Amino acid sequence: MAAARSSDGSGPLRRAGRAMGRALRAPFTGTARGIRKATHAHGAGESGLGKLIELHAVNGAGDVMITVALASTVFFSVPTDEARGRVALYLAVTMAPFTLLAPVVGPLLDRLPHGRRAAMAGAMFARAVLAITMSGAVATGGLELYPAALGVLVCSKAYGVVRSAVVPRLLPPRFSLVKANSRVTLAGLLATGIAAPIGAGLQSIGSPWPLYGACTIFLGGTVLAFTLPHKVDSAKGERKARLAVPHEEPARPVVPRGRTRDGRSGSTRIGGRKGREKPPGLRSVGPSVLHGLQANASHRALSGFLIFFLAFLLREHPLAGQSAAVSLGIVGVAAGTGNACGTAVGSWLRARGPEMIVATVLGLALGVAVLTAVFFSTVMVAALAAVAGFTQALSKLSLDAMIQRDVPEEVRTSAFARSETLLQMSWVVGGAIGIALPLNGVLGMSVAAGLLALGATASVRGLLGAARRGSPHPRVA
Repeated sequence: MAAARSSDGSGPLRRAGRAMGRALRAPFTGTARGIRKATHAHGAGESGLGKLIELHAVNGAGDVMITVALASTVFFSVPTDEARGRVALYLAVTMAPFTLLAPVVGPLLDRLPHGRRAAMAGAMFARAVLAITMSGAVATGGLELYPAALGVLVCSKAYGVVRSAVVPRLLPPRFSLVKANSRVTLAGLLATGIAAPIGAGLQSIGSPWPLYGACTIFLGGTVLAFTLPHKVDSAKGERKARLAVPHEEPARPVVPRGRTRDGRSGSTRIGGRKGREKPPGLRSVGPSVLHGLQANASHRALSGFLIFFLAFLLREHPLAGQSAAVSLGIVGVAAGTGNACGTAVGSWLRARGPEMIVATVLGLALGVAVLTAVFFSTVMVAALAAVAGFTQALSKLSLDAMIQRDVPEEVRTSAFARSETLLQMSWVVGGAIGIALPLNGVLGMSVAAGLLALGATASVRGLLGAARRGSPHPRVA
């Protein structure tokens, strides 16, 4: 009898072992079920948006691992003066070629409407390979590190462009685009917050270890990308939006090729020329996207400026009563918290006017920047970092919604690629100003206010005018 109990696995030791295994797995399985429940809520699971949210969380975790490795090599490992030169070299070597490569990404991806899952998986796999490549050079900081970093940047932007372009195809019922974009972005931020200390812990073991972690994460993302719904790769049912720029002459009627005006077969001539329907151009997106880009460019320039200016300023002149490390930590936590709050507010916001959101948050950031320049202090610097993170997140979500709403499907990927290129270069310009500027707090905050004032002058009036006219696509926000 005892032998029978032993053979069928029902003995007391075997049962105790299974019970202990269940107890040890419970925290992990419970956490996984909780995450899955959150990402698949409100119809996101049925539409496929939940899978995209999880994929973007993996993307954020992998990117932050690479960021930890690069920051430790380029910035923290050398004195301030040398660090300024190495950071400037990093920006020049990676961003200059990026400006040439990035415009090619959008048109290339536009030719792959049936390969979006493969494109995202390819971007993940390429970064896994590049992370391993960088692991050999990260300890020495040699120039061979920079081409690999450029490749990571291009792959990251390519993934982001495709991800933004497919969100409308996975939109659940009664979901605004701002809310959907917020859910996706918030998942990336939470994953970044979790992965950053893990990356720092791996960095303490050895400089290549965060890159090993990034490789593992991106390989998992490669597999996860192919679990997205097949409709991501299907062009069926896509509606082609066509808007006109204000004061533009209305398009002339187009008769289908092969038929005359009276419906008979034959060659078509309209106004003496053969009628041929041209694909819509990016100029047809209307004023909202243009002015939204201008406003977001100022936010992104402010972000680049604050990152580099405050990083060097606080190394030499820490906040009152704090060490340099604590000062950098305070500003970093404030900016991250603001970014997360802006994304969370975007997921709750039910307003149907992204133009008003962009104009409002730009004014808020400008006001706080002016106050920080006038009343420069520890509290005001932390407040500006938090507000900059908050307003940039909410403004970018609104811009994405306007592009997804107003840009024709055929060129939407190109629009995202071009907008990301513009925003990336605005970030580089702001960072370059922050590197070159003398380390004076009041002067720096005045420059920050000037960057935002320039963006407000260029964009706010147009945004408010577009908001008054309303959108021809009231479904999205």
